[in-house]
Amino acid sequence: MSGRALPCAPQEIATLFLFEKLTPEQLGRLCTEGRVECFDPGPVYTEGEPATCFYVMIEGTVVLSRRVGGDDVEVSRTSQRGVYSGAMQAYLGDRVPQLYTNSMRVTEQTRFFVLPAQSFADVMREWFPMAAHLLEGLFFGSKNTQRAIGQRERLLALGSLSAGLTHELNNPAAAAVRATATLRERVGKMRHKLAVIARGPYSREALAELIDIQERTAERVAKAPVLSPLEASDREDELADWLEDHGIQEGWRIAPTFVQAGLDTDWLEQVAATVAEDILPGAIGWLNYTVETELLMDEIDDSTTRISHLVDAAKQYAQLDRAPHRSVDVHELLDSTLLMLSGKIGPRIRVVKDYDRSLPDVPAYPAELNQVWTNLVDNAVYAIGSTGGDGTLTVRTAREGDRLLVEFRDTGPGIPADVRSRIFDPFFTTKPVGEGTGLGLDISWRIVVNKHHGSLQVESAPGDTRFQVLLPLTTPEPETTEEPP
Repeated sequence: MSGRALPCAPQEIATLFLFEKLTPEQLGRLCTEGRVECFDPGPVYTEGEPATCFYVMIEGTVVLSRRVGGDDVEVSRTSQRGVYSGAMQAYLGDRVPQLYTNSMRVTEQTRFFVLPAQSFADVMREWFPMAAHLLEGLFFGSKNTQRAIGQRERLLALGSLSAGLTHELNNPAAAAVRATATLRERVGKMRHKLAVIARGPYSREALAELIDIQERTAERVAKAPVLSPLEASDREDELADWLEDHGIQEGWRIAPTFVQAGLDTDWLEQVAATVAEDILPGAIGWLNYTVETELLMDEIDDSTTRISHLVDAAKQYAQLDRAPHRSVDVHELLDSTLLMLSGKIGPRIRVVKDYDRSLPDVPAYPAELNQVWTNLVDNAVYAIGSTGGDGTLTVRTAREGDRLLVEFRDTGPGIPADVRSRIFDPFFTTKPVGEGTGLGLDISWRIVVNKHHGSLQVESAPGDTRFQVLLPLTTPEPETTEEPP
């Protein structure tokens, strides 16, 4: 938008603090290459457009805003004479995209000194060469530092996830190894028992009955009910008494295995009614080995299934072999992240999933959203740990208008009011030296706001801190560039 052109007086622009040290010749050049314009209330320039001019306010009121999702969020409103905005990075040339990084409007008639971007770049390089080099160094140095520390942040997260995944995989893997070794031993004893039975005084009919009982017992193991500890204890006592009454030695050792397999005294009565009394002890011993092998195979199956589930969760988290931008169920992403971080969360923190499963899939960069979830869960775990380690992490999803809400709520001490406005700033951290880079929330903000056109906000009170991610249910075409907040 263009304003009304007005005369440019060197004496007037010399009163602006940016230009107060310039020589008459320099002021004359500025007035020759620049201009004074008066704008009526309304927009002056819009975020994302080519940055063509550098603006310095002479009088009036300006409002600067940033686009967050589909909304323009006001970040500054001032009537201070001499404030400036616009093509402030023009001196960097084509090494960075020359676009307006915010929007500016005026709320009353406002006069600006307006300098074309190329002229601003020229005078910066000619009049302030040392300052221009220093600014270049600060700009690119900050970018490089932020990129390097961002990579370190991701590596730290990867290390933490790897440690957690290793811990989670170790338990079922160790269980499978133990069960396999025990199974080998039990199968060996079963072969020995079979040899004893084969040499014993058993008729063909008796052996057929034993095999039939074995098959039906194996089927019963697969359908074993889950008992409470008290119910299991009572049933073990009943079975031990029954075994003792029927002359089975060390029945108290066998009883817990039979209870785990879902066997009861009624079942044992059926066995006793099927086989002759003289072969009942051998039949019970044979069934004991059958039950043990079935239970061990179930344990191996559970362990390997758990390992497969963890590997699937790791693939889901890393989004291997998936399109970088696609429609996703956020609950799958949240579940994979929580599973990957379960070792870090630990047993003292209770995780509550308050999901609205009716929510539709959303278009997103799933691998990067997983990074956001990781950062927010990690912060919540740290906050709860700072109060002693016991607490609750609640992950809630809901629909809010045309957006999807993902909320992470922790029972930590809260974020002090004096630092709450700075937590999304790059390199700002409340963690001790060496425990945080200060980029976790900055990276999360960029991913949510710049890449997904959503919003990331925080509400905090002692015992109740909530980080809220709002994602649009539909988004424009995928973005390829990011602008800093």
